[in-house]
Amino acid sequence: MIVFDDVHKTYTSHDKTNVDALRGISFEIEDGEFVFIIGKSGSGKSTLMKCITCEETPNEGAVYIDDFNISDMSRALVPVLRRQIGMIYQDFRLIESKTVFENIAFAGELVGIPKKSLSQTVQLVLNVVGLKDKADAYPKELSGGEQQRVAIARAMVNNPTIVVADEPTGNLDPETSESIMALLQEINRGGATVVVCTHDSNLVDRMKKRVIEIEDGLIIRDKNESGYSEPVKKEDPEFEGYGIENAGVAFGDDPAFTNDADYNDSYDDEGFMSKPAAPDIFFGETPPEVVEAARRAEEEAKAAREAARIAEMEAALKAEEEMRAAIEAERLAKEEAERLAREEEERLAREAEEKAAREEERRRLQEALRIASEEEENAKRAAEEASRKAAEAAAALASASEEDPDDDAPVVETRLDRIAKDESETDTETETSSEAEEPSSEEAEEEIKEEEVPEIREIKWTDIDLDIQEDDD
Repeated sequence: MIVFDDVHKTYTSHDKTNVDALRGISFEIEDGEFVFIIGKSGSGKSTLMKCITCEETPNEGAVYIDDFNISDMSRALVPVLRRQIGMIYQDFRLIESKTVFENIAFAGELVGIPKKSLSQTVQLVLNVVGLKDKADAYPKELSGGEQQRVAIARAMVNNPTIVVADEPTGNLDPETSESIMALLQEINRGGATVVVCTHDSNLVDRMKKRVIEIEDGLIIRDKNESGYSEPVKKEDPEFEGYGIENAGVAFGDDPAFTNDADYNDSYDDEGFMSKPAAPDIFFGETPPEVVEAARRAEEEAKAAREAARIAEMEAALKAEEEMRAAIEAERLAKEEAERLAREEEERLAREAEEKAAREEERRRLQEALRIASEEEENAKRAAEEASRKAAEAAAALASASEEDPDDDAPVVETRLDRIAKDESETDTETETSSEAEEPSSEEAEEEIKEEEVPEIREIKWTDIDLDIQEDDD
């Protein structure tokens, strides 16, 4: 079911003025109906059709398809909706670089028909529109009527529940237009709802379907079994009698017939009284048995469409929920990855700092060891140098003593002599304190005084003979 509820649509022109295409349109189209949308150019017909296919969104009001508000739904669900709608245009909109088969198959791929069954589906719809032998032809090799049949086959490939045709016969001759309209009526008998926007008054008058007429964005007529225009009731003409005065009856030789064969009305043909085969396509009044069969088929198709619609909508909602869940999971995974990356970066930074600190500490230790080693080496060299100089001085003094053996000569007390003297005095004190039976200190002092102690005079370096200093140098 298609429902328009107080739909308003306004366009803004290039000069910033608002143009009301629809001004509060409200109507309902039941499932399986065949409806003509008529009106003058610029009355709002095309805008109404675009609201059904979601090419336009109303400024106010709402459009419902099977109780679902398509005016306020997510744009992600528009492709799902259009899988239920077959669209036929006045300018065909075929891809010139693709064959007839490829044009239809391409539409089938877009609506998600499995590749395994796509070829069979394309062959089936081409057979329905009578173009089975044109599958490998290109659009430019076809007539206008054949191209429109391809467009109808393309619209039928997904077995739509709604067919929207915008001026499908606008570029066709009357005979071709009638065949196209017959195809649309056959699609309608299959259970699809058909909405046709047209200016073809002849076909509208002949088919006697529901007509919705729009003028200046408003519905001025919505009537079942109507024609393109409201018929004017004519009064019965006055009876003028029988005979030649009645122009509708010809007597004698009628100039419209030229030979006897023109009078043959097949009454004497063999098998004339046999019941003719029921036609596939009817214009005007449809036989009751066909209506009943169509009604049953329509109910079955409606139930099947409803089940398919519910399943498809559930699948679409489930897909949308899964998509949201996937987006949320991706967001959480991204945040977790960023957190782990930050922690890893901080850990590496800490390790780098610790390594740098260890390297600096090792470098300082190596530097301290190097300095200590240098100081130790310098001290060692200084000690060696001091020992060498002391040895030289001692040697020089010894040489000087040998040259001047006078007992009264001054004796130079070297550092080694002083150390030996200190050690001797220390040993003496130790022996004195350890021996209990030794004489007293006073007695020891008297004994020391009695001994002859040579006088040791301290000499200075300046007292050394100059020759000895020169040799030392």
